[in-house]
Amino acid sequence: MFTEYKNLPNHSRVWIYQADREFTDKEMDFIASKAEDFINQWTRHGDDLKGSFTFKYKQFLVLAVDESFNNVSGCSIDSSVRFVQALEKEFQLDLMNKMNITFKDNDTINFVKLSDFQRFVKEQKVTSETIVFNNMVATKADLEANWEVPASESWHKRFLV
Repeated sequence: MFTEYKNLPNHSRVWIYQADREFTDKEMDFIASKAEDFINQWTRHGDDLKGSFTFKYKQFLVLAVDESFNNVSGCSIDSSVRFVQALEKEFQLDLMNKMNITFKDNDTINFVKLSDFQRFVKEQKVTSETIVFNNMVATKADLEANWEVPASESWHKRFLV
């Protein structure tokens, strides 16, 4: 059951998928239509899930579920993964590779392999103050408060010199 993202409670569970490039406006329109269709049929063992999606920076797709309505199950998570994999195939995107990192350089979003991120740290192109995207956040509230943070305040800090 689709609902507007802004109407989901802050404790809603989120999954963040970062694209290896920006979405075009046409792609975002298509993905939005497909995501709404997917969410309208998304269930947990036959029970509707109350969910939504949003885009961030035209490069991140966020799926969200209000678990106070119904909890997700392994099967429902698997179906969302299949949905995202279909988007990858449709648009020749990489949305699921957790070995990629995104960070900000002023207003530019940089998408790099983990090995390049580590090299940038050594070269001091990335510092403890560099804004990184912590895609490990689990709730809508965390997304709003702890997604864009200095590297020193994220799991990325393990790579800092």
